[in-house]
Amino acid sequence: MSSSTESDDVPSAGISTSQDAAAEAQKVSSRLYDLIGVKGKASDGSPGVQECSGKDRDTYFQIFHKWSFYPASANDLDAAMEHLKEGLPKQGWKIVEYGPDSSESENLTLIADNDEKKVGVHIAQMKKRNPPKLSLMLVSGCYQVPEGQKVEHF
Repeated sequence: MSSSTESDDVPSAGISTSQDAAAEAQKVSSRLYDLIGVKGKASDGSPGVQECSGKDRDTYFQIFHKWSFYPASANDLDAAMEHLKEGLPKQGWKIVEYGPDSSESENLTLIADNDEKKVGVHIAQMKKRNPPKLSLMLVSGCYQVPEGQKVEHF
């Protein structure tokens, strides 16, 4: 019987300090923001550090960055998702899922992985929210801190 869990699928992202990895996540989010391609504004949210399941939390970590995009007009949400669906593969992303989620609202969801950057993104279109928005969650692979350093948690 296999005891593998989803966390075993987290790719190694290499060696980095949590500050540098967070800065890289911020850059990736910035490119996602550019791909959205409609007028609107992004929420303020800084990347954070979480532990890699089953690994030493002082040595290994993942970066997550949760943020929202609020379009100037709710009608632009469809265009934003279309831009992401078309633009992501051109930037090295592989779309693993695209379609309505299982919630009552059936939010259109896009899940994509970027193997080169060792990062995944989950984007949900929340039309029925007030205000309507895209909810984005970026999660990195599992980093290891440089030898002799400890993970900075923030």
